[in-house]
Amino acid sequence: MSGVSARQIVRRPSVPKALAAVNQGDAGLHPLLAHIFSRREISSLVELDHSVAGLLAPDTLKDLDTACSRLFIALKEQQTVLVIGDYDTDGATAAVVAILGLRMLGLNQVDYLVPNRFDYGYGLSVEIAAVAIESRPDLVITVDNGISSIEGVALLQNAGIDVIVTDHHLAGEKLPDAHAIVNPNQPGCLFPGKMLAGVGVMFYVLLGLRKRMRETGWFETQGVPPANLATLLDLVALGTVADVVPLDHNNRILVAQGIARIQKGQCRPGIKALLSVAGKSAAAVTSTDLGFVVGPRLNAAGRLDDISMGIECLLTHDDSIAAECAAALHEINAERRKIEAKMQGEALKIAEELRTNDFPASGLCLYDPDWHQGITGLVASRVKDRLHQPVIVFAQTSDGRLTGSARSISGLHIRDLLEQISSAHPGLIEKFGGHAMAAGLTLKLQDLESFEQYFQNAVARHFEQFPPENLIFTDGALEPEFFTTEIAELLRFAAPWGQKFPSPVFDNEFRVIQQKVVGERHLKLKLATRDRTLDAIAFGQVEAGESPEKLNKIKAAYRLDINDFRGTRSLQLIIDHFELI
Repeated sequence: MSGVSARQIVRRPSVPKALAAVNQGDAGLHPLLAHIFSRREISSLVELDHSVAGLLAPDTLKDLDTACSRLFIALKEQQTVLVIGDYDTDGATAAVVAILGLRMLGLNQVDYLVPNRFDYGYGLSVEIAAVAIESRPDLVITVDNGISSIEGVALLQNAGIDVIVTDHHLAGEKLPDAHAIVNPNQPGCLFPGKMLAGVGVMFYVLLGLRKRMRETGWFETQGVPPANLATLLDLVALGTVADVVPLDHNNRILVAQGIARIQKGQCRPGIKALLSVAGKSAAAVTSTDLGFVVGPRLNAAGRLDDISMGIECLLTHDDSIAAECAAALHEINAERRKIEAKMQGEALKIAEELRTNDFPASGLCLYDPDWHQGITGLVASRVKDRLHQPVIVFAQTSDGRLTGSARSISGLHIRDLLEQISSAHPGLIEKFGGHAMAAGLTLKLQDLESFEQYFQNAVARHFEQFPPENLIFTDGALEPEFFTTEIAELLRFAAPWGQKFPSPVFDNEFRVIQQKVVGERHLKLKLATRDRTLDAIAFGQVEAGESPEKLNKIKAAYRLDINDFRGTRSLQLIIDHFELI
């Protein structure tokens, strides 16, 4: 049974100063929330304020002035602008924010181009730059990409087309020679909000441009009011959550404001339609719904086909068109899930064979010539979660190369590791990029075996010095009086939960009164603690065809959830992990 593993339940440490801060004054904060927020190192009540006024000012973003000056020229001269996006949800929302925002500010000729991953690969490649040149734009803006596009930017600039790079990915040793680069993670940028997603960076560029227009008296001269850029925050929230960037205070404000707009129905028809096809209510939407319901349906288009359908779904003002796009995206996502399930089973089998054959178990490179390159990231993530090892899943491209999606575990910066390998073995990795926990790379097929050995050795050396820990952090035990639907509802909407600001997880000891397998792989339980009897479910805790052992007493790490069945709402525990006691 996969629920019984080497994982360890550990309680997050209490931070007395933080607890005092969130309890100070008459804040009206529920004591359970004070307890939870103190364990997320909230040091001031200001950090729980999600009003727009708390957003960081854009002024310290490096190159923002240069970018806004060029955009203002494009606006005044009504030049043609081409937005080059990425094929995931962050890239799609960033492209839509750029298009809608620039149009709101008065720029009429704005179009977009998103590379199909199967034909052009990621970002502003030389090939996609050549396609862009054919449409003869005056200005190109990259969103969620471009920081590593040295050759692509050079080709456009040499063709007389200015390029503004907006990105959030980590920069390499060399930066592209663009007209301007707006990226909080580039060297020399003093902007404190380093965790912005690509869509957040583009939103800040629009804030900067609007500020420039106000300062020059543009709106008064034109006789129009300043654009209300807050209407784009539903898109910013979606892209931020879907890209799994850390939810620092600035990102929590962006997400909270966007979710509030969605809940009020003040959002793009496409977002409402995508929630609807999944059976979700916009009025009760949470950050979890954005990350696990809306995001995957947009991503599916980029993984299997073309993200343009997702972009059109978000761009349209027409409810019926949005519904048609959402239905098509829903079908694509269903197909994606089938392909992913097959690849995941094959990948786990290969991984187990590698471990059986005494290959170093610290890092895994998995490849099958029939795998779909649009699904490798999902499979890498699943295998990483199951085996708690850094994983790279490779698929073959149409030109015979390999494209790999890497996923890491806590304590290993995967992009930095790839950079170390690339520096030590020049020419081995054709290109790479990414973050601490996720990265992508391209290899020649004949170099896979050599790369695999270097990767395994590099991971092993790292973990010899910094041993990995497979820990599940919780907020401690929950008292019986808090096992209510009201508390579950309170926790659900208390904050935008997400990366580095996790939703509350508790741990308690329970007696198992009943157990049964449902849906082949899920364990349905009835638990008892003191005078309480509780329903619980542990998803994916049973291997296919397995008959789980009879459970007596367990220690479980769980989340509170509300099961809404035929209009009847009841409390349910979602068990993330359990240990026999």
